[in-house]
Amino acid sequence: GIISLISLAVLSYERCCTMTRTAEPDTTNYRKAWTAIILSWTYSLLWTVPPLLGWSSYGPEGPGITCSVNWHSKDANNASYIICLFIFCLVIPFAIIVYSYGKLLCAVRQVSSVHRGPGRSREQRILLMVVVMVVCFLLCWLPYAAVALLATFGQPGLITPAASIIPAILAKSSTVYNPIIYVFLNKQVSEML
Repeated sequence: GIISLISLAVLSYERCCTMTRTAEPDTTNYRKAWTAIILSWTYSLLWTVPPLLGWSSYGPEGPGITCSVNWHSKDANNASYIICLFIFCLVIPFAIIVYSYGKLLCAVRQVSSVHRGPGRSREQRILLMVVVMVVCFLLCWLPYAAVALLATFGQPGLITPAASIIPAILAKSSTVYNPIIYVFLNKQVSEML
């Protein structure tokens, strides 16, 4: 989940930079892409390892079907990790996404009335695809985040194991949707079907 959101934040920032530049991007240089991938995975790893080292812990989730961060522990060690996880792995990446797409949408509106060509049309299709991916990601993960925060900071027993099943399954299934969205919104792939 963390790597998905971080990747979407990096992708939104890259789309913003690519579409707001006046020069054509160099599509033969993969150094920037590899750097973004490595940094995304490193950042995610930095936030998933602490429970293994004693800052919070992992344990059964909901009815014990899946494993996740121990949302139900009320001690300061666990609560501080969950607050940091929420801020640095949901709020900040989401803020980057909103900023990047806000800036990008303003730029696309300005340019779309002036320049109409196959390059801009392709970029707008990619923009639509990424926006749909982000919206689907948020629809999957926001209920889970809300349930996790309520379990951590709400009254004990407020979130029952049965009530946590649907948000957990929805969140864990979020990685399935990106390839489906890609297939249906990528013109080259959809023409082959």
